[in-house]
Amino acid sequence: MPLALFVAALAIGFEQLVQWRYGPMGIIAIVALTVGIKARNTLISGIGAVILVMLLAQSG
Repeated sequence: MPLALFVAALAIGFEQLVQWRYGPMGIIAIVALTVGIKARNTLISGIGAVILVMLLAQSG
């Protein structure tokens, strides 16, 4: 139980960091990537990954 709580807190913290740093598009990219991976849909996960890469390249 404590491990699950720790993982959930870590995931929420990561989402907040992405939203603070990259805004709503960062959250959309993370959601698309995770939904695509869980659904084994390469199109959706690829779209999420491309959006994340574009956001990372823009900030650098």
